[in-house]
Amino acid sequence: MQTRKLGYSELYLTTIGLGTWAMGGGDWKFGWGPQEDNASINAIHTALDLGINWIDTAAIYGHGHAEEVVGRAIKGIRDEVIVATKCGRVWEGDSREIGKSLMAKSIRREVEASLKRLAIEVIDLYQIHWPEPDEEIEEGWAAMAQLVKEGKVRYVGVSNFNLEQLKRAQAIHPITSLQPPYSMFRREIEEEIMAYCDNNQIGIIAYSPMQAGLLTGKFTRERAMALNDSDWRSRNPFFTEPQLSINLETIERLNQIAIEVNVSLSQLSLAWVLRNKEMTSAIVGARNPEQIQETAKAAELTLTRANIEAIENILDWRIKNI
Repeated sequence: MQTRKLGYSELYLTTIGLGTWAMGGGDWKFGWGPQEDNASINAIHTALDLGINWIDTAAIYGHGHAEEVVGRAIKGIRDEVIVATKCGRVWEGDSREIGKSLMAKSIRREVEASLKRLAIEVIDLYQIHWPEPDEEIEEGWAAMAQLVKEGKVRYVGVSNFNLEQLKRAQAIHPITSLQPPYSMFRREIEEEIMAYCDNNQIGIIAYSPMQAGLLTGKFTRERAMALNDSDWRSRNPFFTEPQLSINLETIERLNQIAIEVNVSLSQLSLAWVLRNKEMTSAIVGARNPEQIQETAKAAELTLTRANIEAIENILDWRIKNI
């Protein structure tokens, strides 16, 4: 599978990375509903067998559960996988309340807990999950830089930062990567952030490139309406009216292009994200081996200029109707 260099680092990531949000299960505020650990572990092993060389997780996914699942899955094969995780979302004990902290002491507690759950000695890419509280960004980023010096993490990155926040962090310590939301339905980073990252050797890792499953082409109105309360998407504007109808119509039009190219809509969506030279990799979630077997194929797909223009026309229609 093709790899791309992550920013200024020595890490080469496959253009598809495995995301573990859903592997945290449904027992937390932003869960995706119930998930069997064995299915998660099988999905991880399948991803690695397919050539995917990195896994993205976070402490808050299932309040530590996703990290534990990853740790179990990579036991004995640690050297074969690049592990990325995140900090900045915190909780106390068995509480399901989610707090926000970028204080140095908090980050230090988090990294130790993540290393223990993952059962590894060093984290390859450690990321600030959200730039909140904003006034703690400088202290938090300085603490992240210190972790690099101490050898607890190899590289540090950020997620969900805006341009001004990126510049503040970059002034303290080089940012290895930015992990923003990016898909056909979310293109904010194209305005300024993508160029800034390119000019400053900051890799970009897209999360939710299939818009939380919406751009798989497998979502119907009935499925959206039947989403379990434990699934955060049941409360998300993309999956509820008035946006839902327009999104489903857009997906129907995009699916015609996928049929013409002889790929699934999932693969088309990922190839569209990866068309940008500034994009290092796209994170795809998987609940089972079958899902990652399908989406991994997008790494080999290159869209033609005509494909991209046809997609742009459809996306323009969506924007005009939202």
